[in-house]
Amino acid sequence: MALQELWKNKLRTFLSLFGITIGIFCIIGVLATVNSLEQNIQNEVKSLGSNTIYIDKWEYAGGGPDYPWWKYVKRPSPKYEEIKEIKDRTPSAKYVAFNLSTSDNIQFQGNILSGVHIYGMSEDFKNIQPVDIAYGRFITDAEFARGSNAIVVGNEVAEKLFGAADRALGKVVVAKNKQMQVVGVIKKQGKSMIGGWDFDVSILLAYKFARGVMDERRSDPVIMVQGKDNLSSKALKDDLAGSMRAIHRLSPTQEDNFSLNDINDFSEAVSQLFGSVNIGGWAIATLSLIVGMFGVANNMFVTVRERTSQIGLKKAIGAKSRIILTEFLLESAFLCIIGGLIGLTLVFILTKILSSVFHFPIFISTNNMVLAIGICIAVGILAGFIPARQAARLDPVVAIRSK
Repeated sequence: MALQELWKNKLRTFLSLFGITIGIFCIIGVLATVNSLEQNIQNEVKSLGSNTIYIDKWEYAGGGPDYPWWKYVKRPSPKYEEIKEIKDRTPSAKYVAFNLSTSDNIQFQGNILSGVHIYGMSEDFKNIQPVDIAYGRFITDAEFARGSNAIVVGNEVAEKLFGAADRALGKVVVAKNKQMQVVGVIKKQGKSMIGGWDFDVSILLAYKFARGVMDERRSDPVIMVQGKDNLSSKALKDDLAGSMRAIHRLSPTQEDNFSLNDINDFSEAVSQLFGSVNIGGWAIATLSLIVGMFGVANNMFVTVRERTSQIGLKKAIGAKSRIILTEFLLESAFLCIIGGLIGLTLVFILTKILSSVFHFPIFISTNNMVLAIGICIAVGILAGFIPARQAARLDPVVAIRSK
């Protein structure tokens, strides 16, 4: 009966569905896009090293005109020699790695590629920051120890210099007037939204070789420390604060001349940011749903008026008020569910378009689909309750006589 009524009054049905469709499209569209973006960024943040502290002279959080760069620039840069002291003084540290980074051109047989990130790291880097190798292998511990010129290159670097990633192995490239032999190619990572390591356009080399390639003082030296399993990053940070103060020989009255940047802090900041975006999306969608709710309620009032004589006949032959109430509530909820399904279909189309534009997957989670249906049922019951209650309280005799 509900389907027949909806089909009979196509324009009225369309206008009622339209508000619900737009409301569900807004809510689920925003949630799907924001959740996918958040998950992608959180994965990129975690790729910087789980439970990891970056020791640097710069504070990563903050920025803007109030950032006290003048204070940080005077601090001493982290040194390779501090790795051993950190390991000795910090029992909570599982791995400690040193890293240098710069950007420059690399050459292969006259072919020059500019803007390549060059990373020079110590042995533990691969334990803190796993690197997936597509072809060849990673730099061995023996090559780290003797400062070999073996390097690992990013997928995009290999494709642009050698025509294909699988052709890179064994090739000799030149960077900073130093020859380097490719022993591995990193698996394609894709474009990063937060910068990160950007391995696709990078080359990785052993620190002892890298210090002869780049100026260590001007190559953003940083120490990466990963805590032991089941240890919170806060506990690790507290231990490192004491260790670094001892290493730098700071008195109790002197302030820190180093920064301990916790990756988990970035993750929490991302969650807070996207939480605010979700609230904005809900606010917009709620307005649409309220408009849609009035449309459905109006439709149900008209339906009750048109079927007043039928309601009276049903009650006259024994139908109870709760049956009439349930019938109209189900019809109202069904109307909203149809609008919700149309909205979900539009969101699905939107996710496909955005996935191709942003080059990373945007999806509708199962929780979001269940949420959409739940919202539709709730809106349908709220919108249809007053008309349904009015229908259930009709006097059978009066209702049958109405036209």
